[in-house]
This record gives sequence, C-alpha cells and structure tokens, in this order.
Amino acid sequence: MAKPLRIPSYRLHKPKNLAVVRLNGRDVYLGPYDSAASRELYDRLIAEWLAGGRQRAPVSATEAPDHGPTVSAVMVAYLEWARTYYREDDGDGKEYVNLTHALRPLRDIYGSTFAIDFGPLALKAVRQHMIDVQDLCRSEVNKRIGRVRRMFKWAVAEELVPSAVLESLRAVDGLRRGRSAARENPPVRPVDASHVDVLFPLVSRQVAAMIRLQQLTGMRPGEVVQLRPGDIDRSGPIWFYAPEKHKTQYLGHVKRIALGPQAQAVLQPFLDRPADSYCFSPREAEAERNASRAVRRRPDRKTKIYPCELKARARRRAAAQQRISKRPKRDQFDVASYRRAIEYGITKAKKQGIEVPHWHPHQLRHSRATDVRKQYGVEAAQVVLGHSRADVTQVYAERNEKLAERIAQEIG
Repeated sequence: MAKPLRIPSYRLHKPKNLAVVRLNGRDVYLGPYDSAASRELYDRLIAEWLAGGRQRAPVSATEAPDHGPTVSAVMVAYLEWARTYYREDDGDGKEYVNLTHALRPLRDIYGSTFAIDFGPLALKAVRQHMIDVQDLCRSEVNKRIGRVRRMFKWAVAEELVPSAVLESLRAVDGLRRGRSAARENPPVRPVDASHVDVLFPLVSRQVAAMIRLQQLTGMRPGEVVQLRPGDIDRSGPIWFYAPEKHKTQYLGHVKRIALGPQAQAVLQPFLDRPADSYCFSPREAEAERNASRAVRRRPDRKTKIYPCELKARARRRAAAQQRISKRPKRDQFDVASYRRAIEYGITKAKKQGIEVPHWHPHQLRHSRATDVRKQYGVEAAQVVLGHSRADVTQVYAERNEKLAERIAQEIG
C-alpha cells in the first residue's frame, strides 16, 4: 500500500525567527514565526499547492523560470540611487537615513525572497514586525510602509519588477486611528508661554535668542539654528531671512521669513560677526559660560577668596573638562543640540523647584501658528509658516475655540 503524500509543515527558521515552508524543494519564507500573517500565507500557499497538483502555483501569472532579482538586490540598487538623489551638502540626506530605517525589516524578513513574489501579505507581515518588534507608533509605521512602496515604484520604473507587484501593494491601506494594534503618539500641541518664559534665565543667551525668534516668527528649528548675518536682507524696515537650506527646497520653493522690530532686537547682538558665520554658536556659549564661572561667587560669602582656593578650583575645572569630552564645541547648533539645551533648562528649573512640563522646539512653531490664526485667520497663518496649502497649516494651528464659544453664546 502506497504511503499517503505528506503536506509540507509550517516550520521555524531559527537564525532569523521566521516561519518557513518547503514546497517542491524550495524554501518559502512566510514572515515572523507564529504570526497571524504568516499562518494565513502558509494556508494560502498550501491551498494553491494542492490545487496545482502538488506543484507550487506561481504568485503571478507572469512568473517564469527566471524570477528576477530578490528583494535584497532591488533594495541595494534603490539605496545606491537614493544616496545620490537625497544627498545634502554635509553628507547623506535625512530622507536617505529614513529609507534605511524603513527598509531594514524588509531586508531581515524578505531579503532572499524574489521581488516578484512580494505581495500584500508580505507587506502586512513587515508592517506587523514594525508594530510588534520595533514598537513604532501608527503614524511612523504608515510613513515607513509608504517608503517601502516607494522603493517598489522605483523598481517598476527601472523595469526590475512588473507593475502588477506595485499595484498589489497599493491595495494595502494605511493603519487608521483606533483600528490597529499600533500605539498612538499624542499630537503636537502649542506650548504655554509661561513654560517658555521660565527657561530664559536658565539657558545660554544663544539658546534664549533662538527660542524667542521661534516665538516671534514661527520658523522651524532647523531654520533658526543655521541663521547667518549674510542670509538676512536688512535693506528695508522689515528684514527678510532666506535660509540656505529648508524643507521644501528640493521642490524649487524659495523661503523668506519676515523679521519684525521685536525679532530684529533679539537678533541684533548676534550680527557682529562675518557674514558666513553662524549667529548662534555652541563654542561661543561655552566660552561665555566658562568666563562667568571664573568670577562667580556665593552672594552670602563674607570671607575673601584666597589664592590656594582659586588654584584648587582651576584644578577641579580642568579635571572635570577632561572627564566630560575631549571633542571641542562646534560653531553651529543643530536641531538635536538645540533640543537638548532646552531639556537641560527644564531640568535646571525642576531642580530649583519650578515645575515645568517637557516641551520641544517644534511646539514653538505650533504656538506661533495658533496665535496668528486667532488674530488674523488661517490664511495669515499659512503665509507666516510658509505653507503652500492651507490644509497643511491646519495641522499646526489649533482651532480657535474662543470663536466657537462666542458663536455658541450668541446663537447656540
């Protein structure tokens, strides 16, 4: 009596913690082991295999003995192109770095899979990996899945994969709020002015000036940290700042930020330098901080400071400087160092018994947009923020609840 033919089993590939099934001598990876998506894909492949007379049914009708490049091969070609396309003057562009983060789980799970075999279920498995393993929030998961789709769009344009692959991936909708297992990040809200004002005496004058400029103009953190005297047109009563680099520069947009009398007064002390030097320098802030420490004295001290104590202080400062970091301070803040300076100020405030909630520089832009919208309307907020569409401004400007209250009181 002949043995009944065995159905290939759902197995674990231990090195990568992936589910795998062997069909006609070829391993097919199904995604993260014991995940719902991998179980569903296994059931579908077995059903197709049985329906095809125990021969593996092709995923696409256009599949031929030459399956084309693998997902890893497509990824290498795409990243090579993206490194040049998204490159910035100071190195790899931010979008290129974002692409590498988005494509990493794709490489780990489906790198050896033929690109023509990558379908909606595989994309869902990658998405679930981002939720379960990487613990990304819903909006970030949607952004990264969009970048994965963009890679396949490029591959279609380069004739590396058939267009049917891209069309099938477009069938996977983005995650909706409250209808997925992904966690939600709270929306960015404007920061209360009282929480900002308390930091001014606790941070360097450079950081205080950047904070105040953001309050007055609504510019992005990346725009305020790169401000230089040569980028400011001071020919008229209102100055205009044209950032060397900005978010929509690649679209050919020209950004000009108006600086009124208050912003000019904040900026004036930092214009006494060469036109190509940055107005706000961490090195300058560190030098001023060290100079203030050298003459600092306890206000309640009654005895004079003896030379031996001054020498001991100098030795302690030198030892502390060696312990901290031997890397010299830079001539320019970046977005990360600017954010950290604000965090240091908040920490100082809490040590002094002042309760200040955590906030970050992007919230200053939201605050400015909200104030302008309340006084002048959404179109004015759109102009101040430099948006090309008003619906983008809605994200930054909180709705004017005062107007809703007045309408409800009069006719509600």
